[in-house]
Formats: sequence, C-alpha cells, structure tokens
Amino acid sequence: MDIPRIFNITESAHRIHNPITPEKLATLGAALRLEAGARVLDLGSGSGEMLCTWARDHGITGIGIDMSQLYTEQAKLRAEELGIADQVKFIHGDASGFVSDEKVSVAACVGATWIAGGVAGTIELLARSLRPGGIILIGEPYWRQLPPTEDVARGCLAHSISDFLMLPELLASFGQPGYDVVEMVLANQDDWDRYEAAKWLTMRRWLEANLDDEFANDVRAKLTSEPERYVTYTREYLGWGVFALMQR
Repeated sequence: MDIPRIFNITESAHRIHNPITPEKLATLGAALRLEAGARVLDLGSGSGEMLCTWARDHGITGIGIDMSQLYTEQAKLRAEELGIADQVKFIHGDASGFVSDEKVSVAACVGATWIAGGVAGTIELLARSLRPGGIILIGEPYWRQLPPTEDVARGCLAHSISDFLMLPELLASFGQPGYDVVEMVLANQDDWDRYEAAKWLTMRRWLEANLDDEFANDVRAKLTSEPERYVTYTREYLGWGVFALMQR
C-alpha cells in the first residue's frame, strides 16, 4: 500500500504536504485553543508535522494514518526529533473508513478528503471518531477566482470546474450537514509557492542522483512543465484553507 511514486519523489523533502506554512500551522493550533492532553486524529497525516508540533507546543496526544510508507517513517522520525514520540502514533495504512477506538477532541483530514469521496463524506467519517463538542478540521481547495473554461480548471489539476467551490459557497456547504464554521486559516500565494516551488529543487536533485532510473523521464517531464503550469493556473485560480467545524 502506497501513494503514487511521483508524490513520494516530488514531496520527499516536504514536512508539510499542503500549501500551509509552519507558521500558519502554529497559528491554527493556537486558534483552536488546544489543551494539554487533548486527543487528535489526523487522517492523511503525511509526514506528521501537525501532530508532532502540536504535541510539542500544546501537549496534545494523537494518532495519524497515511498511505505513504515514506511519509509515515518521516513522521516517526520527526516525533523522535521533537521528543514527543510517547505522545503520538503514526500508522502506515489506508485512512478510508478509519474510526478511532477512543473518541477525540479534534478529528482532522487536512488535504485528503478523497479518502471518503469528498468533503461531505469526510465530515461524516470524522464525526464517527469525535467526542461531543469536539472540532472537525477539513483542509480543502477552493476557487480564488472562477476558471473561465474547463481547460483552465484542468490546468489547476482539477477534473472540472465543478470539483471545487468559491470560498463563500464552500463555507455555506459546511452548514448543510449541520455544522458551524468556528475558525479558518487560509493559504496565500506565498504559501502556495513554498509548497509547489520546493518540489522543483527536489526533482532536480533526484534526477541528478537517479539518471538511470526507469522513472527518470517522467520526473524530467514534470520538472520541465510544472513551473509554467503552476504560475499560469494554480497560483492564480486555486485557493486552499483549513476550516474548523462544530456540530450545531
């Protein structure tokens, strides 16, 4: 079980696999008013930066599940590096359908709502692990400006314009299953740059070290095309944010 190899290559040097900076991740933790001992579940936990830094800064405990074996190992190493390995646990596995045995104060899926078929399904899944009065965290893209054509949407790596909503519509959609939006932290274009542009140097270094790899042509093609694609489409049209929800 693993994610496609291209992501394990392009994001191998990332600590955060979304367009959110360490500073904004810290802002989010502070905004949620996390208390020591609070239990956090993170579905699609990546390299574990959210759980690890919140365990260090706020004394939370938690569990993260991710399909990438590489990212899961990186998360375990990060926990050891920060001295909080006894507070967090990382599992290499499929987060789809995962429900915590112990109810949590915060149930999160930050940037991986595909695990339950989209935002609505992911909220429903996370709610099954949540204690009464707890907080659900959803990380999700939205349109900064509506793409004028379907080709532009595909340039943002969406299948179609209908894949994402404008920000007001996204926030309104959280109310349909009966949730209040109680906090949000949004990425700006600089945050997107740090997430996307960091991949380019990683790809270049990988190519220099793996010229004879059977995957080298794919990585070379991606490195050649990605900078222009990103600044033409994603940077201009696509937003991203983390939204905190509480049931009404």
